[in-house]
Amino acid sequence: MRVIIRAVLTASVAAILAGSSIAPASAFTRLTEGQSHLRTDMTSTSNPAGTPAFAAASKLRIATFNTSLNREYAGALASDLSTPQNAQGRAVAEIVQRSAPDILLVNEFDYDAKGESAGYFRTNYLAVGQNGQDGIDYPYVYAAPSNTGVPSGADLDRDGTVGGPADALGYGDFEGQYGMVLYSRYPILTGQVRTLQNFLWADMPDSRLPTDFYSPLKRKVLRLPSKSQWDVPVQVGDAVIHVIAAHPTPPVFDGPEKRNQRRNHDEIRLINDYVTGGKAAKYIYDDAGKRGGLAKGEKFVVLGDLNSDPARGDSDPVAITSLLGNKLLRDVKPASPSVTGDPIPGQPVTENVNTADFGRGALGMLRVDYVLPSRNLLPEAAGVFWPGPGSPGNLLVSGWPSASSDHRLVWVDVKAP
Repeated sequence: MRVIIRAVLTASVAAILAGSSIAPASAFTRLTEGQSHLRTDMTSTSNPAGTPAFAAASKLRIATFNTSLNREYAGALASDLSTPQNAQGRAVAEIVQRSAPDILLVNEFDYDAKGESAGYFRTNYLAVGQNGQDGIDYPYVYAAPSNTGVPSGADLDRDGTVGGPADALGYGDFEGQYGMVLYSRYPILTGQVRTLQNFLWADMPDSRLPTDFYSPLKRKVLRLPSKSQWDVPVQVGDAVIHVIAAHPTPPVFDGPEKRNQRRNHDEIRLINDYVTGGKAAKYIYDDAGKRGGLAKGEKFVVLGDLNSDPARGDSDPVAITSLLGNKLLRDVKPASPSVTGDPIPGQPVTENVNTADFGRGALGMLRVDYVLPSRNLLPEAAGVFWPGPGSPGNLLVSGWPSASSDHRLVWVDVKAP
């Protein structure tokens, strides 16, 4: 299940794998302040067709979207987004505008230290109305280094040579490829952000690290998060909501040792242990050396392409099933009014909760993208942006590859805390 393979509009982009990493901790890009296009007493909701209507700001919409805005070399994404004409960028932005989230995690968005790509996408695409939609201003943006493309100095894939994307601590052709960025209409508490980019896989108790495959020396440098794991606190009124963001590695493209499937499992377990906190998170340390996970009673939402379907696909379902069953959070099973795509021959379709279409001859449709609010946040609505034939926005997601991404935007509305 290569949830991140896809051809983009302007180029044929090589597929992804996600590994672990070396690199500095987090970096925050605070872009120009400004009022949102939405009234301060309003926020958006969505009708069954997936297009937004407006309701009182008692609701908060939180979304995740693997946009496939990745490119083959460093700087290419910033170049593509530096003008407002990129076709894929416009399609992705229109989907965001039709869904109108207040907080949005974007996966597969190449990271650059200057924040150029994130800034260009904000000003040239999200803030500019696409195809009759209203632009959205996100005054607060968080982006940080990714483990992808960071050289390990070791032959991690054991092909006899050192170097290349498969020997990076996170699969990638350059540092930051397939990264993440968080956009918010609400203030991000940057001084309280925690990142787990440098957490060693070997430091997880009872991990599934294949010790027969990785030598002791390799285990000393091999990180667990394939990009990173973030805890980004967002101030919403008097409350703080912790955005737990991640993008675990695809559980494929390995051998009989199942190193990528095992990493995917343990990356999801790391999320689960972190939000559980207490004894379950005692082993966890962040990039600043602070130990443990979330404190008891904190409000949070898990966001991201987790590369794991609890019912189908190539991942080990144990970790995702455990996360979805965690009593501290809610799985409201966002669904779309209509799902198109190619189901796996001989396997039942997971109805309309799927969030990705990997195309004819691949694995068809899977549920791999998640918005999981904590129990102390009350969900009021949820959905997957996947309009059917003839519905507004269908051309943004139809066909394979589609004009936007092989993933769909997933959103949940919660009662404003």
